[in-house]
Amino acid sequence: MVENIRVTMKPDDGEIKVFISSRESTCSECGENLGSHAWITLAGDRGALCLTCADLDHLVFLPSGDAALTRRAKRNSRLCAVVLKWARTRKRYERQGLLVEEDALEQAETERLADAEIRQSRRLREAERRDGMDKEYVKEYGEHVRRCYPRLPSGLEVKIAEHACLKYSGRVGRSEGAKRFDEESITLAVVAHVRHTKTAHDDLLMRGIDRHDARRMVRDKIDQVLEQWRGTS
Repeated sequence: MVENIRVTMKPDDGEIKVFISSRESTCSECGENLGSHAWITLAGDRGALCLTCADLDHLVFLPSGDAALTRRAKRNSRLCAVVLKWARTRKRYERQGLLVEEDALEQAETERLADAEIRQSRRLREAERRDGMDKEYVKEYGEHVRRCYPRLPSGLEVKIAEHACLKYSGRVGRSEGAKRFDEESITLAVVAHVRHTKTAHDDLLMRGIDRHDARRMVRDKIDQVLEQWRGTS
C-alpha cells in the first residue's frame, strides 16, 4: 500500500503515476512480493500493481534535474509516467523524474547533448544495465527464446532476454518472471516486447484506455507476429 492515497492508472490530471513505495508491497494481480521501495502503480479498487502487470516495465527512468532533457524525452515518448516518492518531512509526494521509452530518451539526448556527452551518457546507462544482469543467464534465456521463436529477427532474442532478466537494483525492470525457462515464461517476455514495439498498445494507454481493454484491442496483431516468428504462418 501507499500512504493515504488512491489513484487510478489514468488520473484526472492526465498523468500516469508510479510510486516508489516506502513499505512492503505485493502486486495484487500477479501476487509477487515486491519488497520495500518497490515501483508500483495504484489501480483503484484493484490495489497496487507492479510495473510488469501495469505494462510499464519497458520504460526507463529519467531522473529530475535536466528540464530541457525531460521536456524532449516526454515529447518524444508515446508512453510516459511521472515517478513520485513520499517525503516524510514535507508530508507529501514529490516528483523524482519520469519513466519514458528508451528510444525517446536517446532521441532527446541527441537533441540536447554534444556527441561526446551523448556517448558518455549512453555508456553509463548501458553499464547500469549490465550491472543488473547475470550475463550467462541472459545468454541462456536468449537461447531459449530463439528455440521457441526460430524466425525471430537476428539479435532480438538478446534484447528480449536482457529486458526479462533485469534486476530491481534501482531499475524499473523485474526479474521474477525470468527465473524459469519454460515456454510460458518465454512467451510472456516475447508478447510484452511485441505489445510495446509492434502495436498501438502504448498509445491506447496514453489516451486513457484501460490496460485490459488495450491488451484485447491489440491481441490479434500480437498473435500474427508470434505466428510469423514461430514459423507457423
